[in-house]
Amino acid sequence: MPKATWNGALLAEADADAVQLVEGNVYFPPESVDHSYLRESKTETWCSWKGTASYYDVVVDGEVNRDAAWFYAAPKPEAAHLGGYIAFWKGVLVDAES
Repeated sequence: MPKATWNGALLAEADADAVQLVEGNVYFPPESVDHSYLRESKTETWCSWKGTASYYDVVVDGEVNRDAAWFYAAPKPEAAHLGGYIAFWKGVLVDAES
């Protein structure tokens, strides 16, 4: 079961068939993510085939990992399967094999 952890907190966990693997990143369905660890960020980036990515800071026990999670709220049609799914980076341990 794929999962994402940071600073000892379980951020996300989902059945392998529920996640999306794209460009080496594991995208978790929104209902599998513990949103209590996420804080909205104003950061946005642009991907030519996926569209605009929005970010969350990951906050665990008062420690902040800025912009460590991202998602596509309104992806381009070719990335529609990623809509709302959340991916992690910047030190978040993502174990796709669990």
